[in-house]
Amino acid sequence: MRLRALLDTDALGLGLLGGEDELDRAVRGVMTTDLRDPSRYLSGGELVLTGLAWRRDATDSEPFVRILVQAGVAALAAGEAELGDVPEDLVAACARHRLPLFAVHESVAFATITEHVVRQVSGERAGDLAAVVDRHRRMMTSGPAGGGPDVVLDLLGSDLDLRAWVLSPTGRLIAGPKTAGPSLPSDVCAKLAAEQLAAVRTGRRGPHRAIVGQTTFSLFPIRSSGRSPQAPHLPQVPQTSRTAQHPVGAPGAPGARDVRESVLSDWLLAVEADAGDWADERLDLLQGVTQLIAVERDRRDAARSVRRRLAQEVLELVQTGAAPAEIAARLRVAAPVLLPGLGTAPHWQVVVARVEWEDGGLEAGPVAQSLLEEILVDPVATGPEPSDRIAVAHAGDEAIALVPLPAVPGEHDGAETGVLADALLAAVREPLSAGLDGDGRLTLGVSAAVHSAEGLRGALEEARHARRVAAARPGRVCAAGHQELASHVLLLPFVPDDVRRAFTARLLDPLRDYDRRHRAELIPTLEAFLDCDGSWTRCASRLHLHVNTLRYRVGRIEQLTSRDLSRLEDKLDFFLALRMS
Repeated sequence: MRLRALLDTDALGLGLLGGEDELDRAVRGVMTTDLRDPSRYLSGGELVLTGLAWRRDATDSEPFVRILVQAGVAALAAGEAELGDVPEDLVAACARHRLPLFAVHESVAFATITEHVVRQVSGERAGDLAAVVDRHRRMMTSGPAGGGPDVVLDLLGSDLDLRAWVLSPTGRLIAGPKTAGPSLPSDVCAKLAAEQLAAVRTGRRGPHRAIVGQTTFSLFPIRSSGRSPQAPHLPQVPQTSRTAQHPVGAPGAPGARDVRESVLSDWLLAVEADAGDWADERLDLLQGVTQLIAVERDRRDAARSVRRRLAQEVLELVQTGAAPAEIAARLRVAAPVLLPGLGTAPHWQVVVARVEWEDGGLEAGPVAQSLLEEILVDPVATGPEPSDRIAVAHAGDEAIALVPLPAVPGEHDGAETGVLADALLAAVREPLSAGLDGDGRLTLGVSAAVHSAEGLRGALEEARHARRVAAARPGRVCAAGHQELASHVLLLPFVPDDVRRAFTARLLDPLRDYDRRHRAELIPTLEAFLDCDGSWTRCASRLHLHVNTLRYRVGRIEQLTSRDLSRLEDKLDFFLALRMS
């Protein structure tokens, strides 16, 4: 807004004392101060309000005005409540430095002026940004992408002083402002994604407020627009008030669908601000921004359709027992699509995912497919969209990914550069556990790398078997890799629960009871003895015990359980009981 507009507003009680030629200056904000040097709180373009408490005599006016001018303020407004008329020395100093000066009538509170300026400036900024967003919206929907979400986030920063980021449901950073300084740390992204998923699952109306450390964020869902990326136009920015708006899938919302169908695939917009006291106009603007980013989401989903089709074709050939030559031909088609410019045929890994809800009734395959596409994105991969390198199909409630691995000279099977189950689990456990919210599970299985069509069927079965091992474990998000299929842990998850409990109770309960009564630490002693392969010296050293004390404890274990720890069979039984307990 302009200074002239302030002077023309009678309710503000402003009288012009100097600077008539400068009334077209723009006002970007307002600040009230009685500090002798307020420069550290000024960024330029402010209307400074002062009660003149900083002024002790006439010599103070010149340095005060000089500080304001150097800071680039738009004007100074001095209150008449304390001193009556504004001192002439201040009027003269402002005239020398060409700083517009207003007198504020004693009947007008500074808060009245502050509220008016903030309301006008915020409204103008929002209007300017809305116009820019509308232009960007048309550009993105009428041809090639107009810069993607990063451009919109930069506009939020430059026009509304809002830092914002786009995150996937797994907490992957999809887009951020290029001019806003350091990006969000990965642990903050994971926490924000978890907060959003938990809030959506409980039906809370957005935007959702989240505090991470000392920073407050407002989280807005970015849902698919449901339109083709080449559609002729998008809906206008909604003009609904915050009290009338229903979140998608909320109880009581007209035409609401089960929120679990999309909660694990929606992106979110994380804004570094508390939107709880925002005006409806600003909330509507941010809703428009989410719609705009949703267009880019739809565009990327459309691009994935080619890769999904390739994966589906390869999967059908593998499952129907097609000849390896036919499968190899399809893989040769897929390789350049997934890894452009690749000179040699890649290795391949298979990852299988399944999302299950306790009450069933939902088609979980598409949800698992979308989720697996996000989970498998390499966070250090270069390029505009790393998920372009992943092909995921779904069959029933199961999603199956073909992950290409460039053949690296000197590596035998490429597995070390591929997908690792533990790494997948660590990256997504926190946010997705919140999204599954007590009634859902995600299980993942990862195969070893193969380098030919002949090995692909075995890799698929290996990944499925690893997923079943993961499904036998406790927890909402579980993963298992091919390495675990060559160990005793492959067998343990498939032992029925009642058999496991009876077996471990028979061997370990007598020891636990004895430890509870005598604090004898027989269970830790047994674990250490088995870890040391029955070596008395090494076990005693590990436990910081005399060998005779160790022999006494082992003798007590054998007496309580009627077992002999010198026999391989009894050692094995104890080992399995400890693993299953």
